[in-house]
Amino acid sequence: MDGKVKEQKRHQQKHSGPKAERKKLKKQGGSTEEDARKRNPKAFAVQSAVRMAKTFHRSQDIKTKKHHVPHVDRTPLEPPPVVIVVVGPPKVGKSTLIRCLIKNFTRQKLGDITGPVTIVSGKKRRLTFMECSNDINTMIDLAKVADLVLMLIDASFGFEMETFEFLNICQVHGFPRIMGVLTHLDSFKNNKVQRKTKKVLKHRFWTEVYQGAKLFYLSGMVYGEYQTQEVKNLGRFISVMKFRPLVWQTSHPYVLVDRMEDLTDPERVRTDPKCDRTVSLYGYLRGTHLKNKGQVHIPGVGDFQVADVNFLPDPCALPGAQKKRALNEKERLLYAPMAGVGGVVYDKDGVYIDLPASHVTQQQEEVRPTTELVQSLIDTHATLDAKMAASKVSLFSGSATLEAADVDEQCGETEGLQEKCVWDPNTQRKRRKVVFTTDEEEDVSGSSDEDGDSEDSDQEEQGEDEDEESMSTFLKEARAKSHETEKTVTDAPPVKRPKLEERKVDSAEVPVFADSEDDLEVSEEEEESAEEGEAGRAGDSGHCSEEDEEESDDGEEEDGEEESEGKSGEGDDAADATMKEQTASEEEEEEEEHVGLRWKEGLRQKASDTFLRQQQAAPNLRKLVYGSVVEADDSEDEEQELGGLFRVSRPQKSKKFQSNVVDSSRFTPDSSNNWDSEEMLNSIRDCFVTGKWDESQDAATLLKEDEELYGDFEDLETGEVHKGQSGQQDQPEQKSENEDDHEESVVKVDDDEVQKNKRLEKKQRLKERFDSEYDDGDATYFDDLKEEMQKQAELNRAEFQDVDDETRVQYEGFRPGMYVRLEISTLPCEFVTNFDPHYPIILGGLGSSEGNVGYLQMRLKKHRWYNRILKTRDPLILSLGWRRFQTIPLYHIEDHNGRHRLLKYTPQHMHCGASIWGPVTPQGTGFLAVQTVAGAKANFRIAATGVILDLDKSVTVVKKLKLIGYPYKIFKNTSFIKGMFNTVLEVAKFEGASVRTVAGVRGQIKKALSTPAGAYRATFEDRLLMSDVVFLRSWFPVSVPQLYNPVTSLLLPAGQKDGWAGMRTLGQLKHDLGIRNKPNADSLYKPVVRAPRHFNRLHIPNELQKALPFKSKPKQQQPKGKTPRDLKRPSVIREPHERKVVALLHALSTVHNYKRKKAHTMQHAKHKEFLQQKEKLEEAKLKRQKEARKKLYRAMGQADQKKHRSSLKGAPQDD
Repeated sequence: MDGKVKEQKRHQQKHSGPKAERKKLKKQGGSTEEDARKRNPKAFAVQSAVRMAKTFHRSQDIKTKKHHVPHVDRTPLEPPPVVIVVVGPPKVGKSTLIRCLIKNFTRQKLGDITGPVTIVSGKKRRLTFMECSNDINTMIDLAKVADLVLMLIDASFGFEMETFEFLNICQVHGFPRIMGVLTHLDSFKNNKVQRKTKKVLKHRFWTEVYQGAKLFYLSGMVYGEYQTQEVKNLGRFISVMKFRPLVWQTSHPYVLVDRMEDLTDPERVRTDPKCDRTVSLYGYLRGTHLKNKGQVHIPGVGDFQVADVNFLPDPCALPGAQKKRALNEKERLLYAPMAGVGGVVYDKDGVYIDLPASHVTQQQEEVRPTTELVQSLIDTHATLDAKMAASKVSLFSGSATLEAADVDEQCGETEGLQEKCVWDPNTQRKRRKVVFTTDEEEDVSGSSDEDGDSEDSDQEEQGEDEDEESMSTFLKEARAKSHETEKTVTDAPPVKRPKLEERKVDSAEVPVFADSEDDLEVSEEEEESAEEGEAGRAGDSGHCSEEDEEESDDGEEEDGEEESEGKSGEGDDAADATMKEQTASEEEEEEEEHVGLRWKEGLRQKASDTFLRQQQAAPNLRKLVYGSVVEADDSEDEEQELGGLFRVSRPQKSKKFQSNVVDSSRFTPDSSNNWDSEEMLNSIRDCFVTGKWDESQDAATLLKEDEELYGDFEDLETGEVHKGQSGQQDQPEQKSENEDDHEESVVKVDDDEVQKNKRLEKKQRLKERFDSEYDDGDATYFDDLKEEMQKQAELNRAEFQDVDDETRVQYEGFRPGMYVRLEISTLPCEFVTNFDPHYPIILGGLGSSEGNVGYLQMRLKKHRWYNRILKTRDPLILSLGWRRFQTIPLYHIEDHNGRHRLLKYTPQHMHCGASIWGPVTPQGTGFLAVQTVAGAKANFRIAATGVILDLDKSVTVVKKLKLIGYPYKIFKNTSFIKGMFNTVLEVAKFEGASVRTVAGVRGQIKKALSTPAGAYRATFEDRLLMSDVVFLRSWFPVSVPQLYNPVTSLLLPAGQKDGWAGMRTLGQLKHDLGIRNKPNADSLYKPVVRAPRHFNRLHIPNELQKALPFKSKPKQQQPKGKTPRDLKRPSVIREPHERKVVALLHALSTVHNYKRKKAHTMQHAKHKEFLQQKEKLEEAKLKRQKEARKKLYRAMGQADQKKHRSSLKGAPQDD
């Protein structure tokens, strides 16, 4: 059977038996860990107590490291958008990444990324993208407001200095979440090099951020965009990321401005182009609550007082709360006003519509209602107020028509100045034109102007007629609907808010001479309307774009400036109010004719009415506590919208209507009741004890129930009922009564059930309380702390949950998440003229004391990557809190005795103290220092970092001062010193001070001398020499220079905003001016010329010489004399023959030495050639051996493979 391989026997699975049963149990999940513990307890026993303890400790360490200090969750229900800052060096792909992320979330393409771009990324999250340029000012500002940083790194180049600078800025100002993104990975041709580069960059990134920080890889670009799947993954990470609240951000309100409008009067700008501007800034409020009229700091501009704050409708609102997986296309909102994307924005005094002309021409063929409405608004040349003022209305059928002018004349409330909103096509904004009344026009203008005025009015009427004819059908339908729903006068002119003085006079005017008490008494309606008018005017801070409605007993009166949106309901209410006031005034005029002595009639009724009025006048507690307060508007959901512009007012459903109902806690006596009639007596008969009561409220029945409740008790566990003594004695009587009266027994049984249920509930509550106190389980202190913080967060949310925004804003301020409009009235004109949307504008709220400037004590350390040490009194630019400013620091170090000694330079690798003059900032706030913000340097720019320690001048910095003097009279140990002081008074201050000489002799100042001035007497521990120099070591207090120079980089022209240069250092000044230091002559090196010193001979007395040992005695050595002539060696004089022999031998030796040297050189050359030949032979030999080894190893490897294959196949069997 050659060539046949025996087939392996297949494995047959067992279908019965213990093994099969175990497998079945395993598949069904029956075999659990508990079964294993029962089956083999030794395997789960503790093998090593030490190992178990180590495992337990390690698991506890890992668990504890995950704990953070719990904070109270102060995030609102609708949090503001998450600020995502995209950082990186130039040309690394920042704008491309933002565009791709926006396209991923909103399915829209955005061209130029300028300013913040806000998008809706999910049902509960919005994102604001901001690109950070290479300017260090922008880096510092955005690091303070960022929630997430996308750090782009060019993988083909590696880390650049901007990346590390931004990381260090973030570390100082509170570390936000940081994610790295590697780009330009498609430039690697070799995958191995790419993987190695990724690994190196990842570990270096982890070193700077934290171990395990997320690093994304964008592998390449397709048609100028990153790959869709990679961008989608990055977007998913961003959408689900959680953020840790940073201390500075959660304690200060701030706004990242996404829109800016200049509100300055154009005429004022024309006359004075350098005047301060009034600017409104828009953005989402973040951080904590913002109070109105507070102080803010704009980094790069300065500190300012906020003139007015109000909140607007959210331009990028979150979608509704319906449950669904994804967003609709309509809900994928994108809001970027600085980039030209924003749609319709409703403001306090205008509607901003962003509708490009190209978009209008495309949509002309298929006109949708919304587009038609917006287009009609754009085409309208007259406002709704003007059209309504031109319209006429008749109140009754067949009656004369009323015009707005007639109503104004009759009501008598026309103002001296009125306004008219006019659209200016040049400035593309709505302007408020002043319209004078006819009387003033006659006074001011001459007769020649009257004709021109009439012509203008005719032209205006013609224009209004044309506008009404060209109005779209959609607007007409909307107006018709509002007529039907409201059924009020719509064409009456809007009543403007009169001045405060006029309103006060009209509402509370008291006659000087009164004919009757009726004239002195002000009606209840007039009092309330006057109070509400004053409260509305005094407390009106313009928090909302809607108007404040004020109600009286008769109806609603409107008291507020009309918006540019034009609400029809408000004009109607105003017309009703004016008509009612007109009819009331006419009736009063008729009554005054028949007054006479009417004040004597009905005095009792008047007294009763006065008492009732005082009883019913409920005090406004908010007005008593907070002063005059604005009545809040009804919430928007209580009003029905018509056509997107008009709202139907429902006063009956408003919270204010409910709050003005009769106070149920007060008793209002009714004087109209006749207590003599039998009917009235019967109506109150049951209010007394003798009246007819219900059986459940009868006194006898209640007494019996009390006896049953407290005389008897029931054991709830056994169900046995124990009767009291009184109950047992009266048992037969109660039985007979129960048989007689069946209804009474039914009521009694029901009450027993109720009491039984109450007792059960009480026992259950006690048991739950006991369990919660004693059965804690695994609850730890951390869990209790988290639970406490959670309760506090719920309390915070529930406090103002049911209060509308208008009222809530007055109590707690503007909460984070609101879209606010801040008006600042004193901004420099350069802020507007040099505005660049690529640079962020941040409004940082300041605390109560953070607007002051004072002395600050700081702990500072030079950055380890900065290549120069810092010098005292060199100007330094600090980023502290919201501010960037230049100041002059003094560096000092604390000695062991508490003295703060001035340092000339900062230590190299050690902290030191620093004192500056700057803005007061809370203790513990971090700061960073740079020497210049102008341009980009090749080196690392962050010079130092540190933290604020103290906010006062308690630290006295001292510097060493050496005073030098010279002795001019020397006694034994006393000397007179001069040249150290100038006056006797200076010496008197230093009496008792210790002095020292250069040689180290110590002394003390005793008393001043009369002459010369400044000389003094001092005693020393040894006699001085005239050549000694005496010096006094003292400490001199140094004052901190008061320099606070804010960095105003945003005021510079466009393109030069990174070139702000403040105060220069002394070295920079000398370099720029070409000044060289003159060297000190004493500091120059000179050759030292010292005269030789001659010492006298040592003279030892004879007596002392005798006492000295022989070794120390001076030896009397005699000087050496001349050598005698006989001792000198004679010189050798050779013969002529000998001289020849010596010369021959010298010549022969010279020839021999030359030949030997030549032979040695030849031998050395031959040996060198031999070594080279030998080296070549060795190389050939090694090559041959290597080839032979290769052949041998190849043969051995083939043999091994053959053997291995044969072993796998199995040995062939022969027949």
